[in-house]
Amino acid sequence: MLRRRMLIMLGVVLLVVLALAGYKAFSIYTMIQGFAAPKPPISVAVATATEQPWQARLPTVGTLKALQGVDLSLETDGTVVDLQFESGQKVKAGQPLLRLDSAVESALLETAQADLGLAQLDYGRGSQLVGSQAISKGEFDRLSAVLKKSKASVNQLKAALGKKSIVAPFSGTIGIRQVDVGDYVASGTMIATLQDLSSLYVDFFVPEQSVPKIAIGQPVEVIVAAYPGQTFPGTISAINPKLENSTRNMQVRATLANPNGKLLPGMFASLQVMLPDPQSRIVVPESAITYTLYGNSLYVVAEKKAEDGSLEKDDKGQPILIAERRFIETGERRDGLVMITKGVQNGEKVVTAGQIKLDNGAHIAISDDKTLAEKNSQPRAD
Repeated sequence: MLRRRMLIMLGVVLLVVLALAGYKAFSIYTMIQGFAAPKPPISVAVATATEQPWQARLPTVGTLKALQGVDLSLETDGTVVDLQFESGQKVKAGQPLLRLDSAVESALLETAQADLGLAQLDYGRGSQLVGSQAISKGEFDRLSAVLKKSKASVNQLKAALGKKSIVAPFSGTIGIRQVDVGDYVASGTMIATLQDLSSLYVDFFVPEQSVPKIAIGQPVEVIVAAYPGQTFPGTISAINPKLENSTRNMQVRATLANPNGKLLPGMFASLQVMLPDPQSRIVVPESAITYTLYGNSLYVVAEKKAEDGSLEKDDKGQPILIAERRFIETGERRDGLVMITKGVQNGEKVVTAGQIKLDNGAHIAISDDKTLAEKNSQPRAD
């Protein structure tokens, strides 16, 4: 009886072991079949590498300056009695702006003019009498000197009186005034700033090795932080005839129009100097490139080949497409495009979206879904 029970237990254990072994074998077989089954192609967006004229540019930075700009100040001191401008006002050349108290100078000028009148009369009489020898030649010379001295005194006082006022030296926009009527101002005190904003200068520096590329009349493009999406064209108008001793850089000045008055002196500017002789270059969208520390790369669409060199085709008779990873050399980036100096040929299709799922040799399918490109519109960095 005991022996029979042991045989039954051994039989049950054997059945359990066989069942587990069969389940495990079935699982392994299923996994093998899953790995052996062909994977579906990965959908990607592509663009064509094209050859197009590429004008080289020299990037640099500079500062905007007014065509004419000055801080208005007085050469003499006094009390402000009249202000003839408002802050931010546009003024014309010669327009009166400010006047100081000049009562003392005006009174002195009247005295000097009276002395001049008397000196002119004495000189007139003397010129008649000297001919008839009624007065000596020495007396006539004295009268002549007195007349000249009286004229000089009048001119001197007129000049001093002129320094009691300010007129606009050129047409432009006046800034915020720094004084009010009744203020006592010392000589040299700034009254306001006056800037001619009809045109602007932008001064910048270029390195010594770029000097041969710069010439008068070359176009430049200016971008300022206040208007990041707008480009302001200009032209190189002056080149310094010497390099800076400390930096070995050369100072260059460009002139640009400012018809709407958007640009202001003192703004920081990013410039692109247009270099001559555009060259044909291969360009691809910036989103196609993966930037890494060990090199930049992209995926090129290629047709899969069999061992004998023939093209492999799918069940529809179409060539099987694969992603071929290539390391490339890049140049300047501009307007969403990157110049390729090595690694891609004209007309080749490159993957612009969907790269995150790809490996070298992965089976791909070109997708027309626009949302695929929108999800990967920026360049990647691994």
